[in-house]
Amino acid sequence: MKTTITKQNFFNSPLIRIILGLLVCFIAFILAQQLSGKLLDLTSLDKNYRNLIKGLISSLAVIGAYIYFFRKYEKRAITEFSNKGIAKNIIVGTLIGILLQSLTILVIIFSGGFEIVAVNPFSYVIIPFTIAFSVAIFEEILIRGIIFRIVEEKLGSYISLLITAIIFGALHLANPNSTLMSGLCVGIEAGFLMGAAYIYARNLWFPIAIHFAWNFMQSGIFGAVTSGNEKTSSLLATKIVGSRLITGGEFGPEATIQAIIFCVLAAVILLRLSKNKIIRPYWRK
Repeated sequence: MKTTITKQNFFNSPLIRIILGLLVCFIAFILAQQLSGKLLDLTSLDKNYRNLIKGLISSLAVIGAYIYFFRKYEKRAITEFSNKGIAKNIIVGTLIGILLQSLTILVIIFSGGFEIVAVNPFSYVIIPFTIAFSVAIFEEILIRGIIFRIVEEKLGSYISLLITAIIFGALHLANPNSTLMSGLCVGIEAGFLMGAAYIYARNLWFPIAIHFAWNFMQSGIFGAVTSGNEKTSSLLATKIVGSRLITGGEFGPEATIQAIIFCVLAAVILLRLSKNKIIRPYWRK
């Protein structure tokens, strides 16, 4: 009996739940990408459309793996992927992401550092669209759905916000052209904003929509670099120059002072609206 209880305590511990959840989602994503990629390579579809379909399949696989695993493991309804209010969460989240990224770029425009070189065909947005929704779904499930949610249960909302913001910023240090400052910027603006969005909605669709819209507008519409990665094709071919503080330099607009200001303000507003949804740490319950 004692051995059984010990095993149950071990597998129900927050760290083990996090590790197993991450492993399941990583495996689902990689397998879906590999299998769908090989099957789609046998077709005559354009490469961009093959990547779009592969991104959709991989994203659905991660969502499905998350829902199935935690429904069985934690023996509960997966309310964070509830269909209730899904349209509102996606629409409002998308609008917030568009607004925040547009304000960030607007500061660069006012500083005289943003030049539109050309307007490309609409098909140029397929690649950044695919990357944006795939990354948003994958990262939000891992960081907010698994790590933030499970840490929050024990340590409360605010400590979980801090921990996941640090993790999110640190993960982006591995990106090309990253610096300690760019990692700090991503941790502060995105880490806090997406965490606050999850607290507010108690639903992953909301932070996923914000994350998607932010990345897509940045790379797919405004033609800027996202998180230090190579430029993708975009609707607007642009040239961004000027102070690194305002443009983010080679890392892109995410490493700017205005991005921090706008995203932190949005996070504070969402937290203020979420007073009755804040979870206290276990020692204060």
